[in-house]
Amino acid sequence: MTKASDIVEIEEFDISPGRTIANRYVVLEKLGSGYEGEVYRVREKHTNIERAIKIYFPQRNKKFKVSTRYALKLEKLSHSPIVMDCISHELVTLKGQKVACLTSEFIEGEMLGEFIQKQKGKRLEIFSAIHLLYSIVVGVESIHLEGEYHGDLHTENIIIRRFGLEFDLKIIDLHHWGDSKKDNRDEDIIKIIRIFYDILGGQKHYKKLSPSIKYIICGLKRGIILKRFKNISMLRYHLETMDWSDAV
Repeated sequence: MTKASDIVEIEEFDISPGRTIANRYVVLEKLGSGYEGEVYRVREKHTNIERAIKIYFPQRNKKFKVSTRYALKLEKLSHSPIVMDCISHELVTLKGQKVACLTSEFIEGEMLGEFIQKQKGKRLEIFSAIHLLYSIVVGVESIHLEGEYHGDLHTENIIIRRFGLEFDLKIIDLHHWGDSKKDNRDEDIIKIIRIFYDILGGQKHYKKLSPSIKYIICGLKRGIILKRFKNISMLRYHLETMDWSDAV
């Protein structure tokens, strides 16, 4: 097992396209990087199936605890339609260090933030916004019902794969904060309401919104939101039964 004293800090892997990882994956492109590591789009050598791999910086993943916990969380939530599928968790050697490589499905689509920027007025109309909100709520509810939470929902970790009457969504970057799961589930509700507020145009358009829509947003007042929607199932039920004829 890797000892803390043996860990050499790595700030970037910067793996070039065409390189093979673990004699199994051919790197196609780097998708991004963050505090914990780097994410690449890869192709399986023998099947040509595209995947995404996250390679963890060793100093951010001592004894592979962070990556293992994340893999187990994804496995626990494998029946959730909004959570990406985890394929494997394995160790590979890069830059002379054993590092964790988490393989998941490659999600084709567009970040919600980018999608909103392309819309007229850089916001959604009421009908689309409510349907998007409902899709997010139903997806996150499936996480909460397993006793888990996302932990940092925003428009840059929600991917839209298809949209129409319903939105086909995936969320990425589930967090582990190590404190109260109830508090973090409450925070998910607050963040979802904030996303709804933002996709409707934010402060600039808030005054013009109908009472039925403002009832959901609650002026972004945390206490009112959590009193009105004590859990995400209550928010989902409200969306299913609300009269929003004043908004269209």
